[in-house]
This record gives sequence, structure tokens and C-alpha cells, in this order.
Amino acid sequence: MEIPPQIHERMARSMDDRELLLSSRATRNADYTRRSGRKPEEPVIRPPFSRDADRIVHSKAYARYIDKTQVFYLIENDHITHRVLHVQLVSKIGRTIGRALGLNEDLIEATALGHDIGHTPYGHQGEEYLNEICREYGVGGFHHNVQSVRFLDNIEECDLTLQVLDGILCHNGETHDRCLAPEGEATWDSFEEKLHRIEAGGDALPLTAEGCVVRCADSISYLGRDLADALEVEVIDESDLAVFPENCMALFGIERAGREEFSEINRKVLDVLIKDIIANSYDTDIIAFSDEASESVKAFKEFNRHKIYKNERLVRNREKIRFMFRYLFERVDKDLNDERKDSPVYRDFIDAPWVSSTYTATAGSAEVARDFIAGMTDRYFEWVFRDYILPERVRSRYRGW
Repeated sequence: MEIPPQIHERMARSMDDRELLLSSRATRNADYTRRSGRKPEEPVIRPPFSRDADRIVHSKAYARYIDKTQVFYLIENDHITHRVLHVQLVSKIGRTIGRALGLNEDLIEATALGHDIGHTPYGHQGEEYLNEICREYGVGGFHHNVQSVRFLDNIEECDLTLQVLDGILCHNGETHDRCLAPEGEATWDSFEEKLHRIEAGGDALPLTAEGCVVRCADSISYLGRDLADALEVEVIDESDLAVFPENCMALFGIERAGREEFSEINRKVLDVLIKDIIANSYDTDIIAFSDEASESVKAFKEFNRHKIYKNERLVRNREKIRFMFRYLFERVDKDLNDERKDSPVYRDFIDAPWVSSTYTATAGSAEVARDFIAGMTDRYFEWVFRDYILPERVRSRYRGW
């Protein structure tokens, strides 16, 4: 059914009115850049960046967020954060900041929802192991932000806008930035230059103010949440909280380093840091923390790194997981070179109808092995490993007692 012309006209005027309320540094819907434009745009019904968010949510890669590790893997607890929740939190935080600053919320949402699609099974530890193997096989290092672009742009050919792909590529929650200013030009050449820079181990800042907001929102989203999850699964205890940075205690209004006082740490982090960014970024050309908040965020990240991410209770299975990554990569690469059509990489990836034929025709075996493994959920990763390792049982009529 078509929208009646009079309703369509009123909707168009309403959209124009909303755009007039945006900040001068906001990305306008009319400024979008798309590579192919295979499908006609309907900017009044679905503005281009809103359409991008829909395309990301309906991608196969997004569906696999549901069983991707955020921080804590091999832990049976349904109350901790998984990757699918993390990206929603980043979107919510980013849109809250963007709304206050008069930015394009659709662009923030799409960028946030797609930014971690390239993450491997077992989170950053899996990324570390896949990086080692990829370098040995001559396909460059592994970077999950580059991989996110690869999934959405090359493998599934979602035909996203340049602005969304740039924001996904240039997010970097592991670094600390006090302030961010947009970088680069709205051209595909500029985008490719950034991509190559990041592949070489460098960094690049987003093209848009909205991308800068997502980069900050990424850090804000996991600081308190990871600490709350660590307390939930008892990876850390009150002895660890006793050395929580004093400047963080002061900023977030925590008077004593006890478990009860940290029960609302995530709420306090979100409230303080969101307000801080809004206050320090309003009517400026940058997205910034105050000096005090910036130093606290930096100290908070260091605390989490030492007490949580490198905690022996969390990483005690690292050698087993490293072995699993290497074994799977070698077997998948061999299956590809031997053209073993009944193997999982063919059945569940290469021959899948959602995988681009251009990609399968041009990617080498090590590249396909990288992409197949990077796209796995934790559960599927373990299933494929067991399928390769364990002997297949012979079925018979006699089943024993």
C-alpha cells in the first residue's frame, strides 16, 4: 500500500522541521553516500541511516551476536553481558548523548549496532589468537573493527552508507581519548586510507561527530558494566575493590570500597560520564570528557584490565583456547584447499545463500578460514571443534543397556 500524497507531504515537512533543529555539526540525511544504490531510497519513510540500522539488524552477522562473548566466557550465568546486549547499550548511551547535542540519532544507532560484528568467539582473547595465526598465514593482522566492515560490506554486501561504515571502522574502545574531532573526507578513497592505516596497526578517528559519540559511548558502556559482571560471577572480590582508583571513587561518589557500595556502579558511571560529555561537548567542535572525568576513565580502564581482563580465573583456559583456534584454522584451511565440500566451512559458510558470490570467488583459503572462524558464535566454535576431534559413532540397532 502506498502512503497517500497528503500524508507523505506532511511527513516530509515534519522531517525537514526535525533537521532544522539539528546542530550545525550533525550529519544530515541528505549527505549520505552509498556505493551502489541498488535499491531506491525512501528518505521520508526510512531515512538512509535508519535503513542502515535495519540492514544491520537483519544481517546474519548481527544474529550471531546472541552467543558472542563480551568479557566472561565459559561461565554459566544468564545475567551477565553478552555482545548483543553490549551493542544495544552503546546505542542507547550514544543516542542519549547525540540527542542532547543535536546530532543524527539514526546514524549513531546504526554505527553502534554494527560496531562489534567482527568480534571472534571468546572476545578479545579470541581476537589475540586469530591475530597470531593470520599473521603466520600472510593475511595481515586481525582487527575486529576491520572485520566488522568486512562482514557487512564484503561478505553480506549490505550496501551501507559510507558514514556508518566509517563509524564502525573507527570505533576503538580499547584506547583512551579525552577528546575527539572528526577526521577525513566523505569519500571512499579516504575510507580506504583509514582502513589500510588500521590494518597496519594504526588508528583513525571517525568522519562524523556521530561516530565520535559512538567511540566514547563504547567505553562508557563497558566500564561499570564489566565491573558489575565481575562481581556477579565472583571474578573479583572486596580485596580487589580496596585498590579501586581514588579519583574514580571521588568522581562516582563512592565512599567506601565495599561490595555493597559498588552495587550501583554501572548506574553511577552512566549518569556521571554521559552528563560530563554533554557539558563538555555542547556548542563545540569536539566530543570530549572533562580533564577530571578523562583521568578517571583512564584509571578505571587500567583497573579493569589488571583486575578483570587479565585475572587468572578468567584466562586460565587460554592455552586450550589458543590450541582450538589454531587447530580449527588449520583444518578449515585444509578443507578449502582439498575442496572438501561436506565440511562445515562449505556447508555453513561458502555455500550459504547470504554469502556474496563476489567474495567467495576472490577470497583465498586463509582469508575464508579467518572470516569463517571470526564469524562463529562461542557455541558453534566449540561444536565444530568437537566435530573435527571426536570420532563419529556408528549407529546400530543394538543400543546397550
